[in-house]
Amino acid sequence: MGAGGVDLDDVADRLEAIAEELGDLAFDRLREATSGARRTGTPDPAVVAEEKRLTRARRAVEKAVVTLRRAPTSAGESDSFA
Repeated sequence: MGAGGVDLDDVADRLEAIAEELGDLAFDRLREATSGARRTGTPDPAVVAEEKRLTRARRAVEKAVVTLRRAPTSAGESDSFA
């Protein structure tokens, strides 16, 4: 159990579901771009850009899952940016 009674494993589980949903959306955009490329010879740049954005978001969420599931290696470990 994390700070304030929040179960970090539950949060990580929800984030995994979100990452999967983002991956599905990105895959749908890839299919859309491929279909458009077959019709016109080139994929729609807006669809390609959206797929890339969705993929970046999925990776960021997956990193958050890893961070939440990682056990501290020592009592003094922190995630400070200092």
